Amino acid sequence: MKINVIGLGYIGLPTALMLAAHGVSVVGSEKDAARVAALQAGEAPFHEQGLDDVFQKARQNGIAFTTDVVVADVYIISVATPYDAVTKKVDVTALQAAARQVLAVAPDEAILVVESTIAPGTMEASVRPLVVAAGKHVHLAHAPERILPGNMIHELEWNNRTIGADDVAIGERVKALYASFCRGEIVVTDLRTAEMTKVVENTFRAVNIAFANELMHLCHESGLDVYDIIRICNMHPRVNILEPGPGVGGHCIPVDPWFLVGDYPTLTPLIRTALETNAAMPRYVLRRIHEIARQEHLPASARVGLYGLTYKEDVDDMRESPTLQLLALPEARDFVVYDPMIHEDVVAHQVHDLDAFLDAVDFVVIMVKHAEIRERQEKLRGKVVLDGHHSVALPGVYHL
Repeated sequence: MKINVIGLGYIGLPTALMLAAHGVSVVGSEKDAARVAALQAGEAPFHEQGLDDVFQKARQNGIAFTTDVVVADVYIISVATPYDAVTKKVDVTALQAAARQVLAVAPDEAILVVESTIAPGTMEASVRPLVVAAGKHVHLAHAPERILPGNMIHELEWNNRTIGADDVAIGERVKALYASFCRGEIVVTDLRTAEMTKVVENTFRAVNIAFANELMHLCHESGLDVYDIIRICNMHPRVNILEPGPGVGGHCIPVDPWFLVGDYPTLTPLIRTALETNAAMPRYVLRRIHEIARQEHLPASARVGLYGLTYKEDVDDMRESPTLQLLALPEARDFVVYDPMIHEDVVAHQVHDLDAFLDAVDFVVIMVKHAEIRERQEKLRGKVVLDGHHSVALPGVYHL
């Protein structure tokens, strides 16, 4: 059996490598020729714990990389599915383009699996019509990814999975394929249920993050310590409140819930409010910077530094990063920026050394709780510090 994985990004590449490392014949397809060339040379485009070892095993087992879609038995599409900023609906442009490429070469009885996160009903509304138009007898399945950057390889192996398919027999065949590397429970269901479960999982997390952020606003207004409140509340056996933060990033939580809002605008006021609450956090951080600067009587010439560019700690993934959202505000254009995980220049006023960063600024805003800043927090002494994650334990540190 030959598998063709289309889209070799944060999800598609680890999936292709895991399949190949466990003995499956895999060809990885990617439209970015430079990325394909790097992969052919054995160079991964991003850092992940355990990725190099899996990459080496996959290469030993003959994984191939190309810019073309090839003839295969199973196709796994893992391309970007953002939401339209105006309609809030899922943008299926890349998904449909990949599906058309597959259908141009796919033999009858092939299986087309979509891993990309999509709105409920997308397979029927946006993918199946392409199959019909192509006159192909191709089976459809949906296997939404469930992995966390920074721990991808472990989660690919151990997380439970959901397989949606247009009939149970196809679902079981796809399940057997993923079971080549996945030790978690794999549930087979219908297409629409699989689509909904993935979106609901990320919506649940978005709503809970928004509650923590709203609680932070309440406590700040009331002069209370939100972290102490959360600590005490979480002593209750049925309460598990998250901690607030300076924003929500990544490819899932700030994006996927909008699919539901876009498709069911009158039925999702809670979800919309939660997403808007989270999206407002970078601007709130900017307000706190101004408040603290006034409180500390900092001169207008004082330099503000943002620690962290990635969307979460100890990864090099900047997708939907709260720091990038903050830097998009005109008032933040002169902020100095540093992130130990990002080695190339991606924003203005970026430095690449912690000491150089601290020497250049008077006011440090911790946007990402990388291990580096937690382990070297003593270097922050003497600076005004706004800790967006309750990540350091120094006297006089400000919080959200």
